[in-house]
Amino acid sequence: MQSILKLLIGAVLGAAGGFLYYKIVGCPTGTCPITKNPISSTIYGAVLGLMVAAS
Repeated sequence: MQSILKLLIGAVLGAAGGFLYYKIVGCPTGTCPITKNPISSTIYGAVLGLMVAAS
């Protein structure tokens, strides 16, 4: 149960980080495949957070 909570927290923190990256840095040209919209950057951040929490 504790490992599932660790993975969940990692995914949530990663998603928040991905969304903040979209809001703060974003993509000024509109050609960035990950950061041009909030959904893709949030999902990408969640996956990265999950991978870090799993290691």
